[in-house]
Amino acid sequence: MVALTQSRDLVAFKQRRRNNVTDGVLRFGSVEEMVRSLRPSMPVRCFYPAAIDAAAAEFIEGFPGDILYAVKANPNTAVIARLFGAGVTRFDVASLQEIELVHGVSPDAFMAYMHPIKSRESIHAAYHTYGIRTFAIDCFEEMHKILEETQAATDLTLVIRLAMPDDMAHHALSKKFGAQADEAVLLLQDAAKVASKVGLCFHVGHLCTDHVQYRRAIDYAAKIIEQAGVELDVFDVGGGFARTFPGMEASALSDYFTTIKDGLATLHLPQGCKIWCEPGLALAADSESLVVRVELRKGNALYINDGTYGSLFDAAKYTDKKRFPVHLIRVSRKASQIMQPFEFYGPTCDSIDHMPGPFVLPKDAREGDWIVIGRQGAYGSAFRTNFNGFHDYMSVEIDPTLPARRTTRRKLTLTTPSQEIQEQ
Repeated sequence: MVALTQSRDLVAFKQRRRNNVTDGVLRFGSVEEMVRSLRPSMPVRCFYPAAIDAAAAEFIEGFPGDILYAVKANPNTAVIARLFGAGVTRFDVASLQEIELVHGVSPDAFMAYMHPIKSRESIHAAYHTYGIRTFAIDCFEEMHKILEETQAATDLTLVIRLAMPDDMAHHALSKKFGAQADEAVLLLQDAAKVASKVGLCFHVGHLCTDHVQYRRAIDYAAKIIEQAGVELDVFDVGGGFARTFPGMEASALSDYFTTIKDGLATLHLPQGCKIWCEPGLALAADSESLVVRVELRKGNALYINDGTYGSLFDAAKYTDKKRFPVHLIRVSRKASQIMQPFEFYGPTCDSIDHMPGPFVLPKDAREGDWIVIGRQGAYGSAFRTNFNGFHDYMSVEIDPTLPARRTTRRKLTLTTPSQEIQEQ
């Protein structure tokens, strides 16, 4: 877990409830118990180990190949360690810092350097210091860099990143990365001449809600493979697997897996070809929730103590498709059962620190209430900045198997939790 911040909240709590602290980690049976005990004045990230276990099991059971966790989604060491223990022992890394992070948590983990554009220094360190042999490329210049920095190593696996048509996902990723069809063919052919193994990868786009897009992508990749005339050692279907958010409809993971299996059956890949995927959000989304406090209300706007410069960048960026489930916690008196939409403003002095929502909460939401924001395990903590000094937060672990503890003197009321909240 992230080191606990020595705030007045935490110091006071340790004095009262020392038996909640194990191995330096604060643990509670529920988010409500945490709020009741801590009354936190800073944002609190709540980690759910059971959610990681469940997500890992779903992929291991359903996906027809190897799973590489995309570390960028959540670089929390607790997430990486829990995934490794749950059987996801391969990682998609995008920087030297992520490589060092994974190596520090699990030195035996397999890592593939899947960022298509890398500095020479990071290529050199990845190969010579950390033993990484798999690199993604999307142009000839990147291939030459890798060959030069590895001294033309003979044990490389070069994976060509193929650009996808822009209409394959809500948030396309091929404008920045990916080789177009003609160049991908030539890259495969040249890589086969200099690398020990070659592969082809693609990314259908962030939050691909329709499983059929994977079949379209596989069929598109099939044409490249046929034209190149190269036998692949790796075929990587990338990430993009969606988890649903309020107001969003998305395919079940089992549908993605079935579609991918059916598409692979048409490729006639060599028997030894490895099948990979690179889920990030789909593995991590349910692993954390965020608890914020309302500092002020103006009309239908709630001013909270975290925002777009903190863990809620996605809450501002993807308002059309990625709304986060919320519910309100109040430690005294009951909140209204009548609900209404609100917008959020974060704590910084920047006016773009704004999350339009809508976030549906009790109509009498007010200063001093706490709001639980779900599905924060993917990209929330990864996007945090130190802007304006609003960077302190606390991390706790939620384990519903813990015995219930005695309540404090004031009554806790929980109002209309969203069914989307995953209280593991």
